[in-house]
Amino acid sequence: MLLSVNNISKEFETGPILSGVSFNVERRQKTALVGSNGSGKTTLLRIITGVSEPDTGIVTYEKDSSFGYLSQEGTFTGGGTVYEEMLACRSDLLETEAKLSALEEEMNSSEDLAVTMDRYEKLRTQFDLKGGYTFRSEIVGVLKGLGFTEEDFDRKASTLSGGQKTRAALGAILVKKPDLIILDEPTNHLDMNSVIWLEGYLSSYDGAVLIVSHDRYFLDKIADTVLELENTHVSSFKGNYSDYAAKKKMLFEAQMKAYLNQQQEIKHQEEVIEKLKSFNREKSIKRAESREKALEKIEILDRPEIISNEINLRFKPSKVPGNDVLTVENLSKGFDGRTLFKDMNVEIKRGEHVCIIVDNGTGKTTFLKILNGLESPDTGSFKWGTNVETAYYDQEHLVLDPDKTIYDEISDEHPDMTITQIRTVLAAFLFTDENVYKEIKLLSGGEKGRVSLAKLMLSDANFLILDEPTNHLDITTKEILEQALSEFEGTIICVSHDRYFVNRISTRIIELHEGYFDNYIGNYDYYLEKREDVRKASNVHRTPSASSSSSAPGNGASKADGALGTVNDNAADWKAQKAQQAEARKKANDLKKCEDWIEQIENRISEIDEKMSEPDIATNSGKLNELSKERTALESELEELMEKWEELS
Repeated sequence: MLLSVNNISKEFETGPILSGVSFNVERRQKTALVGSNGSGKTTLLRIITGVSEPDTGIVTYEKDSSFGYLSQEGTFTGGGTVYEEMLACRSDLLETEAKLSALEEEMNSSEDLAVTMDRYEKLRTQFDLKGGYTFRSEIVGVLKGLGFTEEDFDRKASTLSGGQKTRAALGAILVKKPDLIILDEPTNHLDMNSVIWLEGYLSSYDGAVLIVSHDRYFLDKIADTVLELENTHVSSFKGNYSDYAAKKKMLFEAQMKAYLNQQQEIKHQEEVIEKLKSFNREKSIKRAESREKALEKIEILDRPEIISNEINLRFKPSKVPGNDVLTVENLSKGFDGRTLFKDMNVEIKRGEHVCIIVDNGTGKTTFLKILNGLESPDTGSFKWGTNVETAYYDQEHLVLDPDKTIYDEISDEHPDMTITQIRTVLAAFLFTDENVYKEIKLLSGGEKGRVSLAKLMLSDANFLILDEPTNHLDITTKEILEQALSEFEGTIICVSHDRYFVNRISTRIIELHEGYFDNYIGNYDYYLEKREDVRKASNVHRTPSASSSSSAPGNGASKADGALGTVNDNAADWKAQKAQQAEARKKANDLKKCEDWIEQIENRISEIDEKMSEPDIATNSGKLNELSKERTALESELEELMEKWEELS
């Protein structure tokens, strides 16, 4: 085995966080470590990597094996450029490369050429086996896969942003190719395309992988083993995240059934004992005592801990708006000479749950800030519909005052609420007792997220603007949020890299592709299924002149930039997009009508079959013939409708 974790325990002032944790990781095994926020996942990784010491237990690696560890705060240091620092990660190959060059020079003047060539050939073989002839192209592939452009290659590592440094640190680990890659929330600073690339890389990685992540779609694609850290203990499940979730549910149901059955049996035995004693006869009393002794020997099962759904989250819009809730016309915005988006046109209808899919740094957060009045557009305008009331969830939680307490953050915005009402709401978001008086600036990212969700729920808004709402939330809280948003009768516009979340809540996807927005009337699975077809269809409507104008030098919105770009640069494109949406709605209506008509015909055929079996009609040849003709006609019509249904669906 590559890694053995044996009987690890760790305790802090607040109590034990790890108790007797044991598991193994085999070579090429892809393992996900899951658990709620604060369960000890990061602590366990720090112990495994030697950053922290356990109170008891031991961690053992296979002899001569290596590992690479990316923490949540992982950063990239060095005085060289990004590419130079990546090259330095393969110093072993650079040294071998230099030795080979020296041997090539030596061959020109060597007195014993055969010996020199033999040394050269052995070294060259080792160099080849370690990837010496491909490592430079692999470095380029890793950097591009993680979202770096070729211009970034020449940037000094010290000038990178925090998120870029974390991505570069991840890249350095991948370039080194250790036997075990250990990653703590690796997708936090990756856009969707980079996450998809990383999925493919890790899935086919020849070594082992141990990942902590709240990205369920990501875990489904990679993991073949899931370790669950719960109540200080670790349990192991074979399969990916969906397999684990299904097994976990079955296990919980089986444990709950066993517990309830045992409780029912105990209650029954107690009733029998009580009844026997009431007879007040010697034999019945002895039988009661015998049953009592047997009852005392029963090993009482603990009641299974109910899967954590403590957060009570429900969005209730106070008003019903008109059908047209948001119209964006020719909106443009840029910073420091770089255009983020230009001539943007979007219409959103009441009840739509719209998710925007674009790369990092392309202006999606800026767009949401403009809608919320926190930024001003350079050109263009947007208009809210009648009775639209908005609420904003920003990923940086800038709408929270860091110097206020949690309680004051709610009470100041809702002065009509009583102390009891505020405490009840905060308790629903897991803030109780003195915790409600903690200052916002002292909260973790997940805690700030829960405060923002509480404010969002209390807003009574009918249009929710959400910027990465699942960041820092554990899986249980994400699932509660997904359920609440799926049931929300109002309108949502959301930016998220969490594909599992997008798949659950969206009724419409808008994706930036080559400087244009493409519409998909469906969820993320539908988007994946139809993406290539929609892109081909969209390209038909895009003239060369329109495409070139969106990527012309000087406007800062080139295709390489991937800017939140030109949404239908001309009226023809906008009309084409509207026509596409109208056609999709028409097909959906036609499909519904077709299904209703099929149901009516099938019901009528069933009625005819019942009538034809009635004695009075079975002996009436005239009536029987009439019903038979009607049935034949209906069967023919049903066949045509089924063909039409197949085309529409």
